[in-house]
Amino acid sequence: YYQERALRKMFSNGRARSGIIVLPCGAGKTLTGITAACTLRKSVMILTTSAVAVDQWRKQFEEYTTIDSSRLLTLTAETKQTLWPVDEAGVLVSTYTMLAFSGRRSLAAERIMQQIREREWGLLIFDEVQFAPAPAFRRINDLVKSHCRLGLTATLVREDDLIKDLQWLIGPKLFEANWIELQDQGFLARVSCQEVWCPMTADFYREYLRCSHAKQRKLWVCNPTKLMTCEWLLRYHEARGDKILVFSDNVFALLHTAKALNRPFIYGQVSAVERVAILNKFKHESTFNSLFLSKVGDNAIDIPCANVVIQISFNFASRRQEAQRLGRILRAKPQAGDEGENFNAFFYSLISKDTLEMVYADKRQQFIIDQGYAYKVIHSRDLPMQPDKLIYGDPQRQREILTDILASDDNDKTLDDDEDDPSRQVLSAVAGDRGRFFRVNSNLGDGWGGSEECQLESFGESLRGFGDAPHVQPLQGGLGRLAGDGGAAYGARPGGRGGGRSGRSGGADATSMHPLFRGLHGKK
Repeated sequence: YYQERALRKMFSNGRARSGIIVLPCGAGKTLTGITAACTLRKSVMILTTSAVAVDQWRKQFEEYTTIDSSRLLTLTAETKQTLWPVDEAGVLVSTYTMLAFSGRRSLAAERIMQQIREREWGLLIFDEVQFAPAPAFRRINDLVKSHCRLGLTATLVREDDLIKDLQWLIGPKLFEANWIELQDQGFLARVSCQEVWCPMTADFYREYLRCSHAKQRKLWVCNPTKLMTCEWLLRYHEARGDKILVFSDNVFALLHTAKALNRPFIYGQVSAVERVAILNKFKHESTFNSLFLSKVGDNAIDIPCANVVIQISFNFASRRQEAQRLGRILRAKPQAGDEGENFNAFFYSLISKDTLEMVYADKRQQFIIDQGYAYKVIHSRDLPMQPDKLIYGDPQRQREILTDILASDDNDKTLDDDEDDPSRQVLSAVAGDRGRFFRVNSNLGDGWGGSEECQLESFGESLRGFGDAPHVQPLQGGLGRLAGDGGAAYGARPGGRGGGRSGRSGGADATSMHPLFRGLHGKK
């Protein structure tokens, strides 16, 4: 019903209005965009953040509409297809960076770009619209002529002041759903958010106090207590049969932990084909229950089966990233249990105690807090871990990690954040062209922000909105209709009503949950 309300705002008075629709992760933003495209029945271009997201949009169009495959095209570094005839309607899905690239292109790519420039598009959809105001995407405004522009996002926040530019670049905010309301009605999972404080070992903290900031960051990320906690939580939730995502912006920590625990991983160096294969295994194989991800997993990746997130490294004080990672597990889940278990999804943020990471974490949580959620602080020492039975409890392994960090250069990118950013994506496009909540028990202050050096926000740019578009008649051979009953476009309510509102205290099923995880939410 909330998707229908959003679309009524867009198509009020029989006209298509440009603007932004804000829905939580897992609440059906893609299907909302598809319904808008089918309603307008004009040629549609969709811009998203990665090749994986492009493939997901294509599959959703195939599943929910009757569009012919010859008029559902993608434009990425790997796929370049000539557009359909001008007098017909169709759908083109591409990435921000593919269109924004200003260097030399292959003849095939340049021919397609010329077709894009010459077309008049009925609808231009910006997936993850918070990236649109970033500087390098301004060329898109001149490239694409569209009657109507629709922005879709779950997190309408940035760490700079450019978010306010969306008002005139795309249009006003047309609709924003309430996260807790959708959770209570069963459309979103009931998530338990926890911040786990992990004290640093003596050796690590000694070096932390006298190192440069660059090394300090590596030390708090690779804190052995944090890695032990991650390992324990991973094994605990695997034993429950959960599907677990482990996030780390820091590539060294990501690879070291994934390889030590013999778990699959995805980061910037993994090709799009491999990413799709790994994600499919994670979704469909019962023995494939955990996956390590860098920041490439933050946006536009659909993993509905995931119900646990463990975060060991993050991008400074980015509120957007915190919400996006929480969103990976927000897709509606089955009822939690028959004996009063409140939660059916779990979000853990592992923080090195008494470090600057605690300040960043406090700022990151503000967007989620504003949505009505609550964080519960727990201490790693209260977990029933047995270090001698954990890989990262080995003192020799801890010393090896410390030696690697101290021996690294402050500018050593092998230990720094994943570089799968728009500049890397643009280079990939060139290569392809050439032929191939509220915190409980916390007295921290508000913290400070710091700029968000995230995957796309430092690179992309803005577009002028067209405001209200005139009513348009469908072209010959429009996009078709939604497959099946039109009402299905708005999603069916999951069986049963959701659990209690986050922020209320409540117990869990004693047979399935560790005692520490019962009643994790305190009261506001």
